[in-house]
Amino acid sequence: MVSPSVLDLTATEKVYMGERASVAIAAEAERLGAERVFLLVSSSLNEQTDEIDQIRKALGSKVAATYHGMPAHAPRGAVLEAAAMAREANADLVVTVGGGSVTDAGKIVTICLKHNIREHDQMDDYRVYVNDEGEVIKPVFDGPDVRAIICPTTLSGGEFNPLSGATDEKLKLKQAYETRLMAPVTVILDPALTVHTPEWLWLSTGVRSVDHALEALGSLASNHFADGMAASALELLSDGLSRVKADPSDLEARLKCQVGAWQSMIPIVGGVPMGLSHAVGHVLGGSFDVPHGYCSCVMAPAVLAFNESVNGDRQKRISRAFGRPDEAASVIVDEFITSLGMPRSLAAVGVTEADHALVAENTMHDFWARTNPRTVEKAEDVLPVLKMAAG
Repeated sequence: MVSPSVLDLTATEKVYMGERASVAIAAEAERLGAERVFLLVSSSLNEQTDEIDQIRKALGSKVAATYHGMPAHAPRGAVLEAAAMAREANADLVVTVGGGSVTDAGKIVTICLKHNIREHDQMDDYRVYVNDEGEVIKPVFDGPDVRAIICPTTLSGGEFNPLSGATDEKLKLKQAYETRLMAPVTVILDPALTVHTPEWLWLSTGVRSVDHALEALGSLASNHFADGMAASALELLSDGLSRVKADPSDLEARLKCQVGAWQSMIPIVGGVPMGLSHAVGHVLGGSFDVPHGYCSCVMAPAVLAFNESVNGDRQKRISRAFGRPDEAASVIVDEFITSLGMPRSLAAVGVTEADHALVAENTMHDFWARTNPRTVEKAEDVLPVLKMAAG
């Protein structure tokens, strides 16, 4: 019996693989007819390397303004500050160069420009939320007129997603925003740009992309296409991350990681729901300021073990992708993350047992808690997996 499924596609038109960012950005600005380019970039790249200067040089008079200094998890205030700068510059193209928070912020800036969002509370009308009945509500609104080009320097994969996250500083919750045209018009995967990324950040966000693939392969709502992408992503990422750990100058391995991160995002973007690792991860980031990648390092093995009773057959494909078909996926992933030198417990990232109740409560506000393979209906259902991840 065939179960029908649908794959949603984004509005991204082109992906460069292996081209230098400055060359590709200039070519795309020309192709798109942009005259006033707003750069939203990593502070470290802007202040400690010549990478951003090379991009400015390639764009020449097209550079309208540059924003740097986006904090982790893209707080609303900083996103609105960047949007105000882009608005003042009359930007006709947004280019981001940096990690996941820079990527998320740049995409949300395009929505702020379209809908003239200037104040903190105005963003409430555009965020995804879970109502009192447990239904996921996704506001419908027009997509941006000003599009984005994204050059990622980490492996979170958000550059391929029409969904972005920003943190409400008042509630200390990371919240999602989604509309099709918020996906970038172009993505540029430049492995040479990533040699400046700190090792812990590169490897931990790589585990984040591993987690995208894990939760896709574990999902009971996946399909053959998504499963194939996720399995390939695991093969690329497991090899690529290990090689970069051994030799940070290995550009082929870095590009392998970038392509693996892309493949890991295809199931999510296509509509395959994530589960409890991502839901808890959003809370750890937004409420406890745990770095994005560390959230998956801590939660992924525990969630695999928690879900095994309902999706054990599907987890076998995870084991095969790691080349260890006869072993439990939770054990393999635990050992892999440990081999990269990443933290492996909530305690290791500063979340104590006294915090578990708040983590569980806030997790129920995340829409992916409701799509975990093993049913999660209330905060108490989250506590067992937090105990497994406690350390």
